[in-house]
Amino acid sequence: MSESPGVLLDTHTWIWLMVEDARLHHGARRKIEAAAISAAGIHISAISIWELGMLRARGRIRLDTTPLEWARRALTQPGVRLLPLSPEIALLSSELPGNFHGDPADRILVASSLLHHLVLVSADHLILTYGAAHHVRVLPA
Repeated sequence: MSESPGVLLDTHTWIWLMVEDARLHHGARRKIEAAAISAAGIHISAISIWELGMLRARGRIRLDTTPLEWARRALTQPGVRLLPLSPEIALLSSELPGNFHGDPADRILVASSLLHHLVLVSADHLILTYGAAHHVRVLPA
């Protein structure tokens, strides 16, 4: 049996996983759970912490605690690892192959996935389209 590849969760996918939201498809949930128990793990980009705060500040999500406490609790789940924003990721995000939109957070997520050879789990149509063009490995959330 082959080792599950590591996964990088898009911010919304991370939130859906943590709150057991039904929008996260069963197949994606199974692959995320497999990654959690493998050496490859589940990765959360530092940019997702920023996005979490922005979503709360704009009233787009409600949390049962502060964004910092929510993130700290979420990052202690089995198999979860925080992926820092490195200079390599920052630069790669400005030089992505093909034609990708300009949202900085999405560009950082895609660059992180590419640099660390992770499967990006997302429901974002633009990311899925970019993956369908074989620029990044994606798994529909």
